[in-house]
Amino acid sequence: MYYDPRHEKHGLRHSPVTALVVPRPIGWISTISLDGVVNLAPYSFFNLISGYPPWVIFASAPRKHSQINAEASGEFVFNLATWDLREQMNASSAEFPDGISEPETVGLEMVPSRAVRPPRVAASPVAIECKYYKTVPLIGSDGKANRSSLVIGEVVGIYIDDAVIVDGIVDITRMRPIARLGYMDYCVVHEFFTMPRPGEIDPHADLETAAIAPKGVD
Repeated sequence: MYYDPRHEKHGLRHSPVTALVVPRPIGWISTISLDGVVNLAPYSFFNLISGYPPWVIFASAPRKHSQINAEASGEFVFNLATWDLREQMNASSAEFPDGISEPETVGLEMVPSRAVRPPRVAASPVAIECKYYKTVPLIGSDGKANRSSLVIGEVVGIYIDDAVIVDGIVDITRMRPIARLGYMDYCVVHEFFTMPRPGEIDPHADLETAAIAPKGVD
């Protein structure tokens, strides 16, 4: 099949779009309103867009509390959604009215961040503290505005639970992160395979072996 999603129908029972780019990391975003109310919501349109130094993005459709708070306060935090936190993550995706704190409602303990005001999820093994940079509206080739906007943040602090660090490497299997698939489906990472790019050293390899391995061309 082939169709133009801008103005043609796909003809399927459900839209296939979210089942095509998978798995997608879940941006579990905590923010704080100008009134001091802590907000927490998951976004599957989220990613890391730079590593050195790191920046992150998430997209809100339409403009929800996370985007409103990030723009108003200038800060937000990414919390890693894990298998153990899947139920609370899902519960926090509900539409809550203004003035209601999702963490309190779904029973999640929050603890202070170091560089920003929004707190992080205490039970999450990873939190990335961000300074809001800008919001980019998405305008189609027809000139019409998309219901989604791209929120960009500069990473100013990273928390990693020491329990998931083994021999200087973050152990993904200890974190067991979850990711969004299509429809209402999710997956969990509990195993992986390593495939170094040509000229690169396997970070999981023995350090002595890695030290004598030939160096690739920069």
